[in-house]
Amino acid sequence: MPGTSLRADEIRRVVDFHGHWCPGLAIGVRAGELALAEFGRAEDEEIVAVVETDMCGVDAIQVLTGCTFGKGNLLHRDHGKMAFAFYRRRDGKARRFLFDGDRLGEPREELTALQRKRAAVGLTPDELQRFECCRAEWTERIMRADPADLFHVRPVSDPPPQRARLMASLACEACGERTMESRTRRLDGQILCQPCFERLDRRM
Repeated sequence: MPGTSLRADEIRRVVDFHGHWCPGLAIGVRAGELALAEFGRAEDEEIVAVVETDMCGVDAIQVLTGCTFGKGNLLHRDHGKMAFAFYRRRDGKARRFLFDGDRLGEPREELTALQRKRAAVGLTPDELQRFECCRAEWTERIMRADPADLFHVRPVSDPPPQRARLMASLACEACGERTMESRTRRLDGQILCQPCFERLDRRM
């Protein structure tokens, strides 16, 4: 694609992992592309990504940068923002990429209206066709744009997140299931997993 430096096979791996191609995934692809240019690909936990959304783009971040939930170097902060911060431990370099769709110019009112109607009552066949067309057009614009026109890029002053730690697991005294020690709660002297704590706490 003209606006991206990524190879077609790299984008295909992202789509295959996620399951479909959409604007949200394209945003993650472009953020991942910026991260690769600035930081390179993660080797083990040397690079850490902190994402502020749980939407489609996070899958692109995992595939392209090598930052994953399983390795502990992909952290989610539930801010509801299309923002992706990256930290490199060896030299302290850190950048935050905040997506700004308004920079692309034409507003997205039609696509947004169709998305809301689809979620609320569904779309007619004609509306569904138009929705898919709008979505494809918006995705294409994201992929053709210069990354500088898509994101606010800012340095990050916060230190990188701590490395993932291996912790002991304890048996919940209500359900018996083993739970990471740092995630257990105490109630009336009992060690509880979070679901049991919440259930028992509501009864009190």
